[in-house]
Amino acid sequence: MKVLAMAVLALALSGTVARAADPRYPNWPCTQAKVPEISLAAVWAGPALDDAETKWKNDTKITALVAKLSARKTPMDEAEKSVKDFLAASSADKTANAKLLFAGLFDTLNAQRTQVMSGLERVSRKQREAADKIREETIQLQALQGATPRDEAKVEALGNELIWKTRIFEDRNKVVRFVCEVPTTIDQRLFALGRVIQQEME
Repeated sequence: MKVLAMAVLALALSGTVARAADPRYPNWPCTQAKVPEISLAAVWAGPALDDAETKWKNDTKITALVAKLSARKTPMDEAEKSVKDFLAASSADKTANAKLLFAGLFDTLNAQRTQVMSGLERVSRKQREAADKIREETIQLQALQGATPRDEAKVEALGNELIWKTRIFEDRNKVVRFVCEVPTTIDQRLFALGRVIQQEME
């Protein structure tokens, strides 16, 4: 069981969510730098959005299309075709509709990013707490193993509990690494759709 205790401790220490390099965001668990919001200038070179930033929510066609385009389950080729079809049917209102559509996408996808990043930081805090708990219980296990007389039932129970907790900890770390890619995917989606919208305006 001593080998088990040391293995569990080593796993907990090696698997701990990495401390963020940027002190401004101590709970950010990803290797990618945290960018709290997408900059409008980074994804839109078209005309000023003006009141489109608030008015897009009043247009039911726009809101429905924004919901479809911003859903990650919608393939990008399908999303781009939907943009082209919508703007092709807009005729005289093409510029106005293009601005409304992009304003809706910008607002919605930024909100998605914020939600994902908040979730990542929340899980990161829980993972640190879990790692601390695993370390504490590993020390307790080592103490039980060295006790005289030794309570084999307690040693086995705590050892099994640590194996289970460590497995959950590692599984969550894998999920975090996967979810860390999502903000970048959202950035790329917004940039690509913004480019299509601008091309269709020309």
